[in-house]
Amino acid sequence: MSLKIAADAGTVPEPTMTYVTSCELPTPWATFRLHAFVETGTGKEHLALTLGEIADGKPVLARVHSECLTGDALFSQRCDCGAQLEAALQKIAGEGRGILLYLRQEGRGIGLLGKLKAYHLQDGGADTVEANQALGFAPDQRNYRLCLPMLQHLGVASLRLMTNNPRKIDALTQLGIAVHERIALHIKTNKFNRRYLQTKASKLGHMIDP
Repeated sequence: MSLKIAADAGTVPEPTMTYVTSCELPTPWATFRLHAFVETGTGKEHLALTLGEIADGKPVLARVHSECLTGDALFSQRCDCGAQLEAALQKIAGEGRGILLYLRQEGRGIGLLGKLKAYHLQDGGADTVEANQALGFAPDQRNYRLCLPMLQHLGVASLRLMTNNPRKIDALTQLGIAVHERIALHIKTNKFNRRYLQTKASKLGHMIDP
């Protein structure tokens, strides 16, 4: 089953998303339904975790989460990604209803190796934006248009979105996805991620006060 969304005024090829399969995923907080999609043009695999009845037309508690191998799987303290992922799943489990989209857009879209190169520059004093730019990347290269076919397939049109990023809200709204409510998702700072969070607030407009 292929699902399409319109591209931005011919700037990039029109993306397509193919639904593959779904299964149960037991976690420490709840047993979610895990749905797999493939981005046809790139072969990247994207996921959606759902809980409860989400196709009833009511706003759904949601998180759009970009992959962060170092934070999500390796417990890195350099960012807030892993902690946000866990907090979002806990909140969804607490309500008994919700969706988390897990997009394979590592390093704000520059890939795992690009992110590790950026980390190397950050070790030398650059902040997260400066490091990306020094490598020839934009500060944020993520494509939230991928969300639309996934949400359409799952029957979701309105979100109560867990995010600190106003650009994410704007991107989804422009796609016609109603963001009924923004729910802050703040994580405690530590000595390793403090500058990272400050940079996200000062240079990327994130609504956080580290």
